Amino acid sequence: MPRTDANGIEIEYDLFGSESDRPLLLIMGLGAQMILWDDEFCSQLAACGHRVIRFDNRDVGLSTKLDHAPAPSPLKLMQARLAGETLEVPYTLEDMADDAAGLLDALEIERAHVAGASMGGMIAQTLAVRHPARVRSLTSIMSTTGNPNLPPATPEAMAVLLEPPPTERAAAIERGVAVSRVIGSPGFPFDEARIRERSTRLYDRAFYPIGVARQMAAIMAGESRVEALGSLRVPALVIHGDADPLVPVEGGKDTCEAIPGAELLLIEGMGHDMPPETWPRITRAIGELTGKAEIG
Repeated sequence: MPRTDANGIEIEYDLFGSESDRPLLLIMGLGAQMILWDDEFCSQLAACGHRVIRFDNRDVGLSTKLDHAPAPSPLKLMQARLAGETLEVPYTLEDMADDAAGLLDALEIERAHVAGASMGGMIAQTLAVRHPARVRSLTSIMSTTGNPNLPPATPEAMAVLLEPPPTERAAAIERGVAVSRVIGSPGFPFDEARIRERSTRLYDRAFYPIGVARQMAAIMAGESRVEALGSLRVPALVIHGDADPLVPVEGGKDTCEAIPGAELLLIEGMGHDMPPETWPRITRAIGELTGKAEIG
């Protein structure tokens, strides 16, 4: 896969589809490598007329690791936030949004359609706010606005998120399967073999839990984007599962309400993942959004 300099770091990325098609930048979530945008999912997006770009965020996958930066304790950050203290973190969601803009620069793409999942949705929202001229349309998937008044994750989802990951290969792979059981989609079949194979590929490609801690710190240091999202004038789609235990559906609804003219697609039985059964519906909705944005 290719690699390029962007915003002072190196970013690993991959491309699907024709160079002449409309560019669609995909941004993954917390600790999530770009291959979690499944090849088949990307191919379906490409079939809808997109030049699909997926990439590893900083501190994950094969992009630059911030080895010189500390790994903040999520518990201490949470305590500091509750105490009203300013959080000192290695980098912010704004920095990660600038990484995405830098990748577009490196690829010589002036404007792109942007879709982000979970933390990737937060980054995509931030990219649209900080660099509105670069975003042709915005899709926010199973994400939220940073509004502190929204319901939190379920205790089970929060516990599995904060649990220190094992470093031994077999145990780490099993933990990946266990996490998927907790935060996944109760309305769809749990394909254990597929998820275990995916967990194995992720571990073997790049196991780097310290980076996840730094990314989580960036999320925790983020402020509410509700007011800023109200200033956007970009075609927008919000996709959320009604059974999401990690980012409850209220986060998606709040995002839709915050962005003027945004459309909301709620998927019954979907949790904090995108089962293959949802891909045709999701890719079709994104294709319809980007197609209308091109005409507009």
